[in-house]
Amino acid sequence: MQREEVAGAGFFLERHDFSVILGGPLYQLFLRAHLAGTALELLRRRVVVITLAAWLPLFVLSMAEGHLWGGGVKVPFFRDIEVQARFLLALPLLVIAELVVHQRMRSVIRQFFERDLIPEASRTRFEAAIASAYRLRNSVLAEILLIIGVYGLGVLVIWRHYVALNITSWYSVDVEGVLRPSLAGWWYGCLSLPLFQFILLRWYFRVFVWARFLWQVARSDLSLVPTHPDRAGGLGFLTQVARAFAPLLLAQGVLISGTIANQVFFDGANLLAFKVEIVAVVAIAVAWVVAPLLVFVPHLAAAKRIGLREYGVLAQRYVKDFDQKWIRGGAPEGEPLVGSADIQSLADLGNSFDVIREMRLVPFSKETVIELAVFTLLPVLPLTLTLISFEELLTRALKVVF
Repeated sequence: MQREEVAGAGFFLERHDFSVILGGPLYQLFLRAHLAGTALELLRRRVVVITLAAWLPLFVLSMAEGHLWGGGVKVPFFRDIEVQARFLLALPLLVIAELVVHQRMRSVIRQFFERDLIPEASRTRFEAAIASAYRLRNSVLAEILLIIGVYGLGVLVIWRHYVALNITSWYSVDVEGVLRPSLAGWWYGCLSLPLFQFILLRWYFRVFVWARFLWQVARSDLSLVPTHPDRAGGLGFLTQVARAFAPLLLAQGVLISGTIANQVFFDGANLLAFKVEIVAVVAIAVAWVVAPLLVFVPHLAAAKRIGLREYGVLAQRYVKDFDQKWIRGGAPEGEPLVGSADIQSLADLGNSFDVIREMRLVPFSKETVIELAVFTLLPVLPLTLTLISFEELLTRALKVVF
């Protein structure tokens, strides 16, 4: 594999740098099936093939059984909002998120070196963290355990007892007073749903690999600069990686909104009855993305504390000399105050001290958290029309504006 040296680092990186996406048996299968390139090319082909593999058999079988639009069941195939949202919206988003996250994450290692954040004494441990992340990412056992989890927990427990509707539908028909899986239902439970859940759980696993890598990096000494303008000691670039997970959170929002929609339209539930679940999903989803960055809090707190002390001492010496020179009459005769470099230096020192005071203890801003929360919540917003008509909503909005 082609490798290149990072300037002055003495450490060789793979051509595509760091990624928790490019690895594992499924990725190798995509390569062999020409559904992906070594840098996740062929995205459109991958989205179409995976989506059709999960959704099309359900469509064909439901049509054969007469359950596309009716057929004597309360929830025909095309009226099952949760299933359409799961396979036609959430599943493509999960696939698209792979490329988005990979493109943002691939330069992370390079940024650590280009910003000189890794001291020479910590580079061996840093390289070990990268190697450990690659081993876990490529683990065959991990994906086998995911498959076991999908069938043992996802299908047999969570979906059957907490998601599936307890009424006749395209996937469950009434047989002598007992709901039994239809042919489409068998395919759904044995193949389509496990495929989706595997891809979703694989994403959770990747986030875990990313979090574990950051935790191992945080155990090393880092060279943070408290006056860095990103207000994060130089770690601000990690915010862009967190934002790259937005399509993943959007997919999570699609899932919860589809599930709630079925309960509202077919079980007569009220949207407000799910407010706790909605808040919990948004909070957990956002935390799952930004919480891994909290491992750098001790480093940032120490850098800010030391920076305030050191720049405080420097500022004290400088302003004392400035006061002595320009206030107490110590300036050489004839030297003008206006245009003096001393004024500019005093301003620069004050700006540097302000940057340190504004330094965050986390390498992300509240705007990042809000953006991710909005992405997660966005698919739920259309369901508010079940509480208030569109005309009334529009009327209230116009009253607020005008």
